[in-house]
Amino acid sequence: MITTRSPLRISLGGGGTDLASYYRDHEGFLIAAAIDKYVYVSVIKPFQPGIYLKYSEIEHVDGIDQVRHRIIREALKLFPGEARQIEITTLADIPAGTGLGSSGSFTTAVLRAMHAQSRNIIHPRELAEQACHVEIDLLREPIGKQDQYIAAFGGITCFTFRRDGTVDAQPLMLGEDTRNALADNLLIFFTGFARSASEILRDQDTRTRQNDGSMIDNLHYVKDIGLRSKAALEQGDLIAFGKLMHEHWLHKRRRSNGMSNDQIDQWYNLGMDAGAIGGKLIGAGGGGFLMFYAEEKVRLRHVMREAGLTEVRFHMDFEGTKVLVQ
Repeated sequence: MITTRSPLRISLGGGGTDLASYYRDHEGFLIAAAIDKYVYVSVIKPFQPGIYLKYSEIEHVDGIDQVRHRIIREALKLFPGEARQIEITTLADIPAGTGLGSSGSFTTAVLRAMHAQSRNIIHPRELAEQACHVEIDLLREPIGKQDQYIAAFGGITCFTFRRDGTVDAQPLMLGEDTRNALADNLLIFFTGFARSASEILRDQDTRTRQNDGSMIDNLHYVKDIGLRSKAALEQGDLIAFGKLMHEHWLHKRRRSNGMSNDQIDQWYNLGMDAGAIGGKLIGAGGGGFLMFYAEEKVRLRHVMREAGLTEVRFHMDFEGTKVLVQ
């Protein structure tokens, strides 16, 4: 049996500038952090020929084209020899549609498992690009490259998305005290809303391709916030970083009418009134997790709990997508 795991992620600044419709003309930049919540994929060779899949559904088919799960189907096409007789089982710490990049994590975990099954060595960059190829090129999802790259690399990482499609990945240069304080003071709360990001991202992608001035200006501003967040974090100024999160959220909300709703706005305001320095909704918007930066956390946790939100505690992951069992 081969088992891989791939981390989920939180975005710390610049999110949305990783779509090709933006970075092909303007270059993108963002900071993302992998967290110790994972997607797991196990692969074995069963006794009988065929493709056996166990995820939220169960599939048993004879050929790749019969596979209903789109990502697994396209991943298997890259390994036709292995696909003649294979069983794939998937699990996740947190369900999909919650803004933590689960699709990119899932794709990197499946591909890493298939490479291990084939006895291939693959670099995180190659793994990330292959996952992007599956989701963006083959499945035509209107998404960026952030999720696949942070899942593959792990850590707290700065990504620059070049006009030619290449991606520079550099670790955020944090002192140990700053890194520990950042991890301690970031809190995430599940709103109870799961959603697909595709509609919001497709709207952003379309408007950017049409050179919509308001969308381009918004993404320029968010990229600048990402760069300012990098400077604040590397200088150890976490208060400034928290305030930039709030500034980021105000501009992110203007990107789409589906980004937030009255209930999410109410919870966000509750968190800010309870002592948070800044916060935002993680992911494309519409639901998922609210994230706050707060140095005084007791009242914030109490207020969020009383409002019915569930906190998910986490640590940073510095290993990226890896093989656990081989």
